[in-house]
Amino acid sequence: MTLMKSLSALYLALMLPTVGVAQLNDFGIGEGGAPNKVVKVTATVVSEVKTAAPGQAFRAAVKLVHAPDHHTYGQVLPPEIVGKPTTLKWTLPEGWKLEELPWPATHQMLSTGGKMSEGYDGTVYLPVKITPAGAAGTTAEISVKVDALVCDPSSCMPFKATATLAVSLGGSAEADPAMTENFKAMEVAKPKAPAEPKAAEHSFAVYLIFAFIGGLILNIMPCVFPVLGIKVMGVVQQAGEDKRQVLLHGLAYTVGILITFWALGALVISLGKGWGFQLQSPTFVFGLCAFFLIFALNMAGVFEIGSSVMGVGAELQSKQGLGGSFFSGLLATIVATPCSAPFLGSALGFAVTLPAASAMLMFTMIGLGLASPFLLLAFAPKLISALPRPGAWMESFKQGMSFLLFGTVAFLTWVLTGMVEGQPLLFLLFGLVVISLGCWIYGRWALPHKSARTRTVAYGLTLVAIVGGLALGWPKSDAQADPSSVTTEGSLVWEVWSPEKVAELRAAKTPVFIDFTAKWCLTCQVNKRIYKDAGLQALFGKKKVALLKADWTNENEAIKRALTDLGKAAVPVNVLYLPGKDEPFVFPELLSVENVSAALNQLAD
Repeated sequence: MTLMKSLSALYLALMLPTVGVAQLNDFGIGEGGAPNKVVKVTATVVSEVKTAAPGQAFRAAVKLVHAPDHHTYGQVLPPEIVGKPTTLKWTLPEGWKLEELPWPATHQMLSTGGKMSEGYDGTVYLPVKITPAGAAGTTAEISVKVDALVCDPSSCMPFKATATLAVSLGGSAEADPAMTENFKAMEVAKPKAPAEPKAAEHSFAVYLIFAFIGGLILNIMPCVFPVLGIKVMGVVQQAGEDKRQVLLHGLAYTVGILITFWALGALVISLGKGWGFQLQSPTFVFGLCAFFLIFALNMAGVFEIGSSVMGVGAELQSKQGLGGSFFSGLLATIVATPCSAPFLGSALGFAVTLPAASAMLMFTMIGLGLASPFLLLAFAPKLISALPRPGAWMESFKQGMSFLLFGTVAFLTWVLTGMVEGQPLLFLLFGLVVISLGCWIYGRWALPHKSARTRTVAYGLTLVAIVGGLALGWPKSDAQADPSSVTTEGSLVWEVWSPEKVAELRAAKTPVFIDFTAKWCLTCQVNKRIYKDAGLQALFGKKKVALLKADWTNENEAIKRALTDLGKAAVPVNVLYLPGKDEPFVFPELLSVENVSAALNQLAD
């Protein structure tokens, strides 16, 4: 019986004429349907006029009303959004003309499978401009076929419907007061016609050179200092080794870097993420924090585990220690991601726009740049002879290097304060303390001269402490910190960035300075030193510049799209919008009081 009702409803939907409204039922078909089915979306045609005048254009729109928790998509889908663009096919009487108008901006929402999507929900108007023809006193009909995909948190269904509107023609146009405010709202919400993709500023070969230089510069960035120092110890240990062993260790280190760059690059390309995306995960940052804490305690002498993980000890750089060199390269890449060196930002931004093979070549060049100093030593081992000889000083050097690692732990812990807040953050810190306790127990009682029973108990307590500390501090997915609406730095007041806020300020002819930043981005923190300059603070105030902060510490698709539009894939990115100019002034990765002041001085007082 139910099947018969459904078939009858389908037959009526196809045979009966549509008058003014089209609806979607659970079958995903247009007009009609069984009355006990939930309507997911309705489509009607509305007009800003009650009566139209021949030759005088008026605006009409398709009005979509979505059921709660349902949405459709816009005209154009961003590359990272999976869905179906909504299309409208209008049919007008002979002689009538139609002009497309920009649709309202889409917005983010939760879609099927718990993923973030982008489209329309609630009530939305999709406008056009129509110029009628014909004689006054007649009535004509306009119709539109709507083809869309309607989704809720559990499923998606096609939406195909036809909506019509009868238009009366008179000697003069008569506005419809009930629709006036809706069409005014469309003008306010009207987005910009999409910008044409920017042409590459340089050739592919030039960007490959940029990638190599950017990777090379990473070696002197603060992010890589801890690993760099440890690797230096490994190189010193190689002094006196045969050339073949030196070469193998250099190649192992390079392979470790390249494989990690390829893995990260593949994830960036396949998932549509930005560079450094893994640092937007509080669980990943906490795990990295715990790892560096254990490693730092080992280097400080709290405990010993025989051959060190990273290259400290007599055997690490021997034939048995090639894994240590490989792991050094892997870790060097991981800790390099918070830094965007000069030349690297442009190369990464260009890389994510390329086909997969070309993009992977770019990531390869960055990796070779990072590995190049030690690769050079591998192929020219005579250079190692210029380094100090191995000796007792290496133990002191090792312990001194532990403070760089403790500094890394401090930085990563500070990063976590931007991701986790409240009691979960306190538990996270206590978790690191418990992990440290486990390392101390291991170093105090898991020693060769202790009895087997004592060592067994020490091993057990160490395992319990480390696992318990990780469990205690493991960030919860619902414990992320929200960015503050307003932050201050000296006399500078920063508002939270949003595309709507930028559009509002630019429409008011206000200059806008945007700082795309993240807590895990060490270069971003270095840049912030300039905001303490009193002269620069005064210049921002004098030029009446609005300051917006786009905090990418946690994942944010709107910020990612804004960076992509700027040709960037990593932070820091700083831009200045000047009134009257469509394109912003983009600053180099490293800010200075001089380059920011020079840009601000382009503004009239």
